[in-house]
Amino acid sequence: MERLQKYLARCGVASRRRSEKLISGGHVTVNGNVVTKLGTKVDANDEVLVDGKSVSLSYDNITIILNKPAGYVSTMDDPQGRACVAELVPIDQYPSLFPVGRLDRLTTGLLLFTTDGELGNKLLHPSHEVNKTYEVVCLGDLKDTSKLESGVVINSGKTAPAIVEIIDKFDYDKYLQLENEFYKNSACDVPFDKSLLDKKFTLVNITIHEGKNRQVRRMFEKVGHPVLLLKRISLDNLKLDNLELGKWRKLDQEEEESLSGYKNSNKV
Repeated sequence: MERLQKYLARCGVASRRRSEKLISGGHVTVNGNVVTKLGTKVDANDEVLVDGKSVSLSYDNITIILNKPAGYVSTMDDPQGRACVAELVPIDQYPSLFPVGRLDRLTTGLLLFTTDGELGNKLLHPSHEVNKTYEVVCLGDLKDTSKLESGVVINSGKTAPAIVEIIDKFDYDKYLQLENEFYKNSACDVPFDKSLLDKKFTLVNITIHEGKNRQVRRMFEKVGHPVLLLKRISLDNLKLDNLELGKWRKLDQEEEESLSGYKNSNKV
């Protein structure tokens, strides 16, 4: 016997936290009865339905990487009718896929999806301190990275130390090239801001392990260099490599093995 939310996560319905919300919201029935109590226990012999659809344990979980374009929200559906990442991944083939964490609408890059709810839950848990590296194009000539490295105070508190590397500095012509590449296959219009024409820009890589809301954008805003283009290029040992914007791929064997430590961890 195991807790219902853990069972749903193992079935690939959603992460454990999301499964708890499904239960509390009355979306789950066990043996014909709606269950809203999180402590409820079930086993493989129980009939469990989520919104009327039967769920069961699957031993063929899949994890994929999407190179998310700009303009897509990181949800499987959107009540406002905006483009969402579900349009870009194979949900017909793997209906239990869900994103592990989120990238905001105008952020591109590596977004992990899995049908393994336990894996998703463990990757998101703060105790694992999973490194995430972002490529940032910020406004202005950034010279001093010490505040970003040591931590800055944003709405949700002081950020943990970060690894920051200045990659390049350039003017508007180079920025325009990067912007055009950034907005390929996007679901939104490419912005035009004539005030940028005579500005300087800095390309930076930053690695963090927290997941505060819009953290990277708020960190750079705090030090006076607003983010213009933001792309996640790695998550732990997973990298985009040459994956095209809007495309997805399955993890290879080495990448699967790199996540096995999280799957076998006792941390929840």
